Amino acid sequence: MYASGFSLLAASLADMFEQPAVSLRSLLVNPSALANPGNISFSRNHLFARDFAAAGGRCVEQSTGHLVFYRPDGHRFLATDPAGNPLHECEWGIDVTGHVTLLRVRIRLDWGQWVGLKPAGLMNEITLNLAGRSGWQRLVADDLRAMAAQALRVPLEDMRLFYRDEDFLIDQTGRVAIRQRKDALYVLEDGDFEQARFMSCMGAMNWTAIDFLPVVELFQSLLPGTGSAVFELIRGLYDDQNEGKPAPQPLRYRGIPTYPSEAAFRLFSSFFAPQAPSGGHPFTLFMNPERSHQVVWLPVPTPPTRYFDQCAGVCVTLQGGLLHKVTMESDSSGLPYTNQKRGRYAPYDRSVRVAGLQIVLKDRDRETTLSVPLPQGAQDQSGEPVAMSPIDWRSVFAQGIPPISPIGAYGAVLLYPQDGSEIGECAAQPFVADYLEDLAEQDREIAGLLSQAQRVLINNGDAVVATCCQFDRPRDYTVLVRYPAFAQKQAQRIWSVCAELQQWEWLSRIRFVTDDGLHDLDATHSYDLVYDWVPYDGRDLPGGLAEHLMKVNRTLREGGSAFVIGPAQLGQMSLFHGFHVCWEELVEQLPTFRMHRTILPKARLRPGLTLFHMKKA
Repeated sequence: MYASGFSLLAASLADMFEQPAVSLRSLLVNPSALANPGNISFSRNHLFARDFAAAGGRCVEQSTGHLVFYRPDGHRFLATDPAGNPLHECEWGIDVTGHVTLLRVRIRLDWGQWVGLKPAGLMNEITLNLAGRSGWQRLVADDLRAMAAQALRVPLEDMRLFYRDEDFLIDQTGRVAIRQRKDALYVLEDGDFEQARFMSCMGAMNWTAIDFLPVVELFQSLLPGTGSAVFELIRGLYDDQNEGKPAPQPLRYRGIPTYPSEAAFRLFSSFFAPQAPSGGHPFTLFMNPERSHQVVWLPVPTPPTRYFDQCAGVCVTLQGGLLHKVTMESDSSGLPYTNQKRGRYAPYDRSVRVAGLQIVLKDRDRETTLSVPLPQGAQDQSGEPVAMSPIDWRSVFAQGIPPISPIGAYGAVLLYPQDGSEIGECAAQPFVADYLEDLAEQDREIAGLLSQAQRVLINNGDAVVATCCQFDRPRDYTVLVRYPAFAQKQAQRIWSVCAELQQWEWLSRIRFVTDDGLHDLDATHSYDLVYDWVPYDGRDLPGGLAEHLMKVNRTLREGGSAFVIGPAQLGQMSLFHGFHVCWEELVEQLPTFRMHRTILPKARLRPGLTLFHMKKA
């Protein structure tokens, strides 16, 4: 069955690629596409903007009206929507072997932010001493690959894919230097690489001949829409490289280590169709880290296409004639409107549909009609109305959502420096929250403590609120908000969990408040458990720390527990403020942070940052 199904799909796709999917037209299709400010940033591409014809450029208009601009050697340097709004810009150069290579890419997200991609932008190196191993003098690169493949439990071909011969350097004393290359993703503050901030990374790809699909590491650091925008680039380059071939190149997911996830499967499936051997289920196979590479991916006939309206600040995404998503640049929730339902409800009660010739947005019971042109080919979707959930995700904010700018809402992700710069306050929080979550699965005492707590206070943990919540029964959670944009993201995540579990009562007992609101709503000495992160803003002086511990003491009942994260001197000071320290751990020694350092070896936390488990006497 596998051979038959695979052959039929491959044959149909081969026919698709043999048909002229695009029509060649002159630059007169949209002369502003190259002249629009911000479309061309890389200096190597300026000659095409100055005189496209003289530079030997070529423009292709796709069946959707989107434009792709090519260099004389056939490599794309700019892709735009039909109105000439940029999607991505590529910079190409020549490597040391004389071959064309991709140097950098600027990629525009739905909400207007630019991100950057730099092939091999992250280079890590480890050193091993093999002098004590018999016969080390005879070892070659493939021997080292085989040893690593066995240790990591990945196919040898994956090791060959990511580690070239030149990535292994063996000296005369038996010391081996192994270099690991990864493609790096950056936040481009002003739309260019002048002020680029490291965001994430993925396995180094062969961008001139795409032969596998990657999964991004540090995926929670991705700005909204980065995954689909990067795959729009991957699919575009892949189509360029497969044009004119009898059949498209089959792809597989590759990664060391592998990170299969439901989100990755959904993203892949938007651009490529999965096939499992022997008629198996592709998703089940993909989610097995040792077998995910067995799923074969071939291009879908109609990948997602994006259309921008600059004046309205709107991005519309269509796939197969159906409206898939609408993103508003000015939306302070940082959320898109989608036509996808998970269970009975649209994500966050935000849906979109095409009614006649109009796009209608719905946020719970409020409908808004967009005054933007409907992309050509969009089908009517005015069907059965989407049900509204019992509770609005915004209701957890007892005093209303604090003011949040749209760019702050969309940009509320945790970024980690690529170099040795100190990790920020919010970005350090997951190392502790994830560790405590893992510890509860292994330590009966901690598991019992978390399970029995009925009233929980989370102070200054805006990036990890959902991780600190137990979703096994109703509890009262109070969240003291310090960073509203991150707190809003956590409120949305909590809503999603409760929606999936259909436990709306649990959501109704979670409240986000300011420090002033806590005193208005709560009696003292009432919490069973407190998660408390000491702020970084100069409160590590003895007076400030003493005041902080007194505040934690006032909130806890007698015998209550607190996980306090702050400077090392808190341990000694706690004895004078009614606490007993059960145990303490430097955050840099936690397994979660050590795992982070396998991705970013230079990662550095604030010196002395410590996790304390305290009990009130």
